[in-house]
Amino acid sequence: MHRRHLLNLILASTAFALPFSASATQIRNARLWRSDEKLRLVFDLSGPVRYKTFTLSAPERLIIDVSGASVGADFSQLALNGTVIRSIRSGPFGHGDTRIVLDLSSPTLLNSFLLAPQNGQGHRLVLDLVRAKSATNTPMVPRETPALKAHPRRDIIVVVDPGHGGKDPGAVGAKGEREKDVVLSIAQLLAKRLKKEKGFDVKLVRNDDFFVPLRKRVEIARQHKADMFISVHADAAPRLTASGASVYCLSEGGATSATARFMAQRENGADLLGASLLNLKDKDPMLAGVILDMSMNATIAASLQLGGAVLGSLAGITTLHQKRVEQAGFAVLKSPDVPSILVETGFISNARDSRRLVTARHQQAVANGLFDGLKRYFEKNPPVDSYLAWQKAQQNTPV
Repeated sequence: MHRRHLLNLILASTAFALPFSASATQIRNARLWRSDEKLRLVFDLSGPVRYKTFTLSAPERLIIDVSGASVGADFSQLALNGTVIRSIRSGPFGHGDTRIVLDLSSPTLLNSFLLAPQNGQGHRLVLDLVRAKSATNTPMVPRETPALKAHPRRDIIVVVDPGHGGKDPGAVGAKGEREKDVVLSIAQLLAKRLKKEKGFDVKLVRNDDFFVPLRKRVEIARQHKADMFISVHADAAPRLTASGASVYCLSEGGATSATARFMAQRENGADLLGASLLNLKDKDPMLAGVILDMSMNATIAASLQLGGAVLGSLAGITTLHQKRVEQAGFAVLKSPDVPSILVETGFISNARDSRRLVTARHQQAVANGLFDGLKRYFEKNPPVDSYLAWQKAQQNTPV
């Protein structure tokens, strides 16, 4: 009985221990990368961790305590010759934690941070070490695990404009389908998707059925300091057979097609915008004109790139009315300093387009396509002070 009781105790303790060890985060690998400015040490992790760091002197050491983690990496394989790190040691510490000790040849400044999984990489703990200029009086400040959600870089602001609204129903289909209802649903789905994406923020010009003048729509984008303005439509075309999605941006010259000219005239009505949106009152008239032209040309170039990315995404979701970004004098796109596009998600005047546009499934697919296109554009062209710019810079440095 005594042996059986002892065996049961052993089995019970083993059964309890297995799930704990299986769920613990493991430090799977360590990588080293060096430049003239710093030495980067990256620990690849099987999951998220918390950590803290501190230093000890005489001799110089950097201590990293990683909570709830075990070591499965072989630090002896790292090429430490010529670096500030003389050796790396590790061992269990506390209850299920790991302590890593870097033996240093001189005082070192540290910047450390965690990276969540992205671009095929898993969780990582990154340590950037810079040799201190003073060999004696340069203590490092102990560092606690930063919150992953905290980040000093700003969100990219996207202003989404559902066309028409209120007293202006927009185009009306053969069975009474109203453009203003369709585009509001698509815009709301796009806004919902943007809000879920780290690094983006979104503002809707209207979130209900009310009328907003064209001039006010542009002002809203500028008030929010938008990085992008996207106006969503589902118009009628002169020919009932016209179908498919189109993307438009501003042209300072003529329209690129008869359809583009027709669409611009239809959308603009009598509400045309001039150059008054820029504060150029204190400028010489000729200089003011040059500044406006430069700003508008740069914005149109960015809008064409943005439009191309969105059009490419929509190609996998719906037929395209035009396979290039069209240009015309759309009043709603005349914000000199905000890249702006107008997306015709389809023609509500076309029976096939109209049937699809009123379904929740197709509206979601279109919203996803718009999101994918604008995200692809901003990943390639992130604003300099944005989270995506910081993320891109981190990707260019091996982690």
